[in-house]
Amino acid sequence: MSAKPEFIDAAKAGNVLARKCTKCGELHLATVYFCKKCGSKGFSNFTIKGTGKVVTYTIMTIPPAGFEDLVPYAWIVMELYDTSEFINPIRISGFLPDIQKPEDLPIGTAVKVIGFDNRGILLEKQ
Repeated sequence: MSAKPEFIDAAKAGNVLARKCTKCGELHLATVYFCKKCGSKGFSNFTIKGTGKVVTYTIMTIPPAGFEDLVPYAWIVMELYDTSEFINPIRISGFLPDIQKPEDLPIGTAVKVIGFDNRGILLEKQ
């Protein structure tokens, strides 16, 4: 099974599938095929709980095609709590509905992965 279906299955269960380079220890999402730090293709896979904090976001009010009925929403970059002690914590992006203004989503807000669909990774505030 390729990384993508496994990654999607993990997100549907509220988790994130990650990889650790067996050569240098660099952390990656399971969607990569070689280490960005050393170029190795050797990885050990592991699952991380899909909880973290918002580090940045964009509120979408003028949507791309296919998202017209979903606005407003936020496209979020979150840092996973279970990787925050590493030099290179894992950050993922995802979809959070019903965010209308910056006051609705302060930087640092706790969020969690709740699924995956045609929009990508689905998030909700904790």
